[in-house]
Amino acid sequence: MTGSSGANSPRSSFRLVMAMLGMIALPAALTLHTVRAPGPAGASASNPSPYGYTVSLLMFIVPILVIGLWLVPREGVRISTRAFAGTIGVLFPMGAALDFFFARSFFKFPNPGATLGIVAPALGGGVPVEEYIFYLTGFTAVLLIYVWLDEYWLAAYGIPANAAERAQFDRLLRFHPQSLIWAVALAGAAILYRWMFVREPGFPGYFTFLVMVALGPSAALLPAAMPVINWRALSLTMFIILLTSLLWEVTLAVPYGWWGFQDAAMLGIRITAWSRLPIEEVCVWFAVTYAAVIVYEIVRRWQASGRRVLHALMG
Repeated sequence: MTGSSGANSPRSSFRLVMAMLGMIALPAALTLHTVRAPGPAGASASNPSPYGYTVSLLMFIVPILVIGLWLVPREGVRISTRAFAGTIGVLFPMGAALDFFFARSFFKFPNPGATLGIVAPALGGGVPVEEYIFYLTGFTAVLLIYVWLDEYWLAAYGIPANAAERAQFDRLLRFHPQSLIWAVALAGAAILYRWMFVREPGFPGYFTFLVMVALGPSAALLPAAMPVINWRALSLTMFIILLTSLLWEVTLAVPYGWWGFQDAAMLGIRITAWSRLPIEEVCVWFAVTYAAVIVYEIVRRWQASGRRVLHALMG
């Protein structure tokens, strides 16, 4: 007979669902509260959303705190700190590189009143410090959500950390030609589309960068990562992150000028109903989530094997 108390009781499960809804609803409400003038017409006001970009980072920070400090310990979910930190150590420099090398080529920041006003270094001129925090917290939130789904909500579809198949492999670095073919095809199609249909000077650099971020790790690591990825957890993570990002950008960031996009670096496909949002912004979190999960699962397999990193990668 199942009791009505304890961690798996109906009451406890209900509270858990409410907490998970709250960790999205609370930061969204606080972010929406920063808006002082209705958009899009009100976005032309001198400061329509004071500190809006800064406060909106709570949409990543609150889930990180709730999952990392409460939900994971509460359910006894074990996260490999080394694997998690190692994955962030690989992925965050990609986001930082995007900001440092390409922010001024890909993006623009027309509403400085939406930030703290602290300028971080970047080629061609500084960027709001919120940009670097955005990528750090974004990668962390994506990875924590995947781990939480993999180890708890969808654990029945995952490979346990102590499973033999995690440690049994010849080498982790295994070429996946289909990923390379897709990367070349997508980048080529983007260049061809801009040349044929946009007919304005420019290069789809942002889309090309996203293709490299998503399919670069895939081309080198997917065959070794594929057997241990929890694909249901990955798909649900993509869904959650995509909905959050679209709420963020379509409702607030683009209409209120927290950030915008340089036309010359875009593919040229824009969604008119969503404040002319470039199609790249619909793709970015697919790319980020896919790359993050591949790298994380590869790091976990390496650690499970107990081998030195070069031996694990090369065999």
